[in-house]
Amino acid sequence: MKITKVTEDAVATLLDDLLKRSPNNYTGYADKVQAIIDDVRERGDEALFEMTKRFDGADLNVDNIRVTQAEIDEAYTLVDASLIEVIRKAMTNIRVYHEKQRQYGWFDTTPDGTILGQKVTPLQSTGVYVPGGKAAYPSSVLMNVIPAKVAGVEKIVMVTPPGKDGKVNPGTLVAANEAGADEIYKVGGAQAIAALAFGTASVPKVDKIVGPGNIYVALAKKAVYGYVSIDSIAGPSEILVIADETANPRYVAADLLSQAEHDELASAILVTTSEKLAGEVQKEIEGFTQVLSRKAIIEKSLENYGHILIASSIDEAVEIANAIASEHLEIVTANPFEVMTKIRNAGAIFIGENSSEPLGDYFAGPNHILPTNGTAKFFSPLSVDDFVKKSSIIYYSREALAAKKNDIIQFAKAESLTAHANSIAVRFEDK
Repeated sequence: MKITKVTEDAVATLLDDLLKRSPNNYTGYADKVQAIIDDVRERGDEALFEMTKRFDGADLNVDNIRVTQAEIDEAYTLVDASLIEVIRKAMTNIRVYHEKQRQYGWFDTTPDGTILGQKVTPLQSTGVYVPGGKAAYPSSVLMNVIPAKVAGVEKIVMVTPPGKDGKVNPGTLVAANEAGADEIYKVGGAQAIAALAFGTASVPKVDKIVGPGNIYVALAKKAVYGYVSIDSIAGPSEILVIADETANPRYVAADLLSQAEHDELASAILVTTSEKLAGEVQKEIEGFTQVLSRKAIIEKSLENYGHILIASSIDEAVEIANAIASEHLEIVTANPFEVMTKIRNAGAIFIGENSSEPLGDYFAGPNHILPTNGTAKFFSPLSVDDFVKKSSIIYYSREALAAKKNDIIQFAKAESLTAHANSIAVRFEDK
């Protein structure tokens, strides 16, 4: 990893490099993705089956595209019983956390005869995309499905790429069944997003699509937004650690590598006030990298997007962290809670040396579907809020309207909207 002292130019260059990882900069893929979407929209299942054969090597048809109960039952025999127990423990933590996010409708009445309020309604249907291919992610199943269940979504449809044998990873199926997915389909990539957005004979159309995926999935979600809602457009994983001289360099190095191993575009950044710690962390990273299973991916990630920045103070480190707005932010300092109060932009904040990032990925309860590529400046983690919609409630009695009618009519006429004004005035015409 590169060790650099903080300067305005260094930070500006770093931000530019990180933004190159954004799906918005992969316009070269956009035409390919749009062609896939158009094909699925036009030919439906036929296109899905052809693409699944081409991209995943699996033979699908109307009889086997949907996961059966028998396949789910088989998955339970293939997954270690101890892992199933861990999944259930994690589910409990995730559910309890998200239940605290529930919102309820409200009504406010006044003596003059008005009722104003807000009605909170769960979405009728949601599509959940779960990555497959190189790896299986049962944890992503839990993080997507459980908030939807807590929100009260009526129908949760999950899609995930099959293996060449036409089967879904057993761990993914167990997690989906435990979390409460209603339907599971063996299809991935941009074609799966198109199927959820427009529907086919086999895959139902949904109202919203959530879940992370590769660049094709990200761009497909962007392309279908407006036909359906989406959560966000996920980019590569990232971690930023703020640390001072009190931090354990071995812990910090391990945590940085926990994100670098995701893929070659993942970003791992340490901002520290200690040059000594910077050198020690770099040495630990070199040692860990030699023994970790995803060495090639880690090395490429760190070569392109791994940085160690030396800041002059914790306040400068915080300033850099807020500018980067990292998906995961760890604070490993003498006073981590004090530092946390100064953070404005981060997807998830991990406080203290024992709160490593994988704790949030798998078990603690908060969602691990987080804003990336600086979007933590205006996006939030996936939550129950993503699976509900709100309607305004307005009621005026005749007496209440009479007291306000002239104000409304004047406002409407000021905008030259005479039909608006008439809609109020007509109710008070002399009989």
